[in-house]
Amino acid sequence: MNTRKPGRLPLGDTEYMLEQWGHWRMDGMGVPNYVSPAWAVMRDVMPCTTKSYCITDELAMAVDAVMGKLCRRDPQMGDFVWLYYAAKWPAKRIGTKHGMSEASARQLIKTGVGWVDCALERFREAA
Repeated sequence: MNTRKPGRLPLGDTEYMLEQWGHWRMDGMGVPNYVSPAWAVMRDVMPCTTKSYCITDELAMAVDAVMGKLCRRDPQMGDFVWLYYAAKWPAKRIGTKHGMSEASARQLIKTGVGWVDCALERFREAA
């Protein structure tokens, strides 16, 4: 799996974690609440695919909570981080949607990643 940011850069670990959180969040999206017996049989016949992300449910739920807090505190920054990591939009598309340049969108995304990093620091200290 390719990640957008290498871990050797500042905030690279947090960006990798957000990338993994985005994959975790997308897992199961579009699965209906009601599953018909015929669909269950077809699903069981197909080979099982392995999950390509590596994040624990506890950490992913903590990231969910921090992202919710960011979206309440600064809706635009939260929206940018959400769209980039959870919806997998490129920064150019995010900037175009909000009427700004790609560089400005990347700057807001980086600022949001820094905010998430600081908010998750208490979990690192507890570990």
